Amino acid sequence: MTTTHTLAVEHLTLGYADRVVIDSLDLAVPPGRITAIVGANACGKSTLLRSMSRLLAPRGGHVLLDGKQVHRLPAKQLARTLGLLPQSPTAPEGITVADLVGRGRNPHQRVFSRWSSEDDAAVAAALDATQTAELADRSVDELSGGQRQRVWIAMALAQQTDLLLLDEPTTFLDVSHQVEVLDLLTDLNLTRGTTIVMVLHDLNLAARYADHLVALAGGRLYAAGEPAQVLTQECVRTVFGLESQVITDPTSGKPLMLPIGRHHVTTGAQTGVGVSVGS
Repeated sequence: MTTTHTLAVEHLTLGYADRVVIDSLDLAVPPGRITAIVGANACGKSTLLRSMSRLLAPRGGHVLLDGKQVHRLPAKQLARTLGLLPQSPTAPEGITVADLVGRGRNPHQRVFSRWSSEDDAAVAAALDATQTAELADRSVDELSGGQRQRVWIAMALAQQTDLLLLDEPTTFLDVSHQVEVLDLLTDLNLTRGTTIVMVLHDLNLAARYADHLVALAGGRLYAAGEPAQVLTQECVRTVFGLESQVITDPTSGKPLMLPIGRHHVTTGAQTGVGVSVGS
């Protein structure tokens, strides 16, 4: 079932010290869909995600969850609705997979309450969904990068939130593990209707897996919409300072960006002729 929770930012301004990173941003996240945020390095992608999850207070504007400011919501109430998987999370030394995934149940625990059968079921379901049940008794330190990332996602799933924010969930993974993680998130979205917002560096994976693409440039919203509307040659040129061709991916039907470097200039690129989606 698709979530009915809404997440949006209104006139949001974010920064560190005297530096403004996000400037008066307005953005609505489509409920029950997968949104990917893309943009050049230091454009504010991770900063935006941190503010959405209440880790960074706005300098101006608001982050709204169901119309209420997230920075005014009780921490546990927010954690039962919205989960965050930060970039390169660190596990306590020696912790087992089962114990780490079990920490996803913390928002559901009350003072003096005991671990329940409901908690057991949530952890088991999260391990099964991420195909990590056989790793339950192993130390997280012993796992490969792909295994470790699936375990962190399992912890987020055990939290049983309707909205899940992920900052670079494919960082440091080889291409097979990147696809594995993104397939898992798509399964979660399709089977549970979880709203997913993720920051991705890879434009083509973002376009392939997202229903909604958000491109940031210089701390401002450049474009938002379906991947075919957003991922254009002009967008790549403006947001990344890169010449490219954008064609239709023969596998997914989504836009596929082909970068044009100085040493790989085709006749068409030299004359400014490119292939764009929908042309």
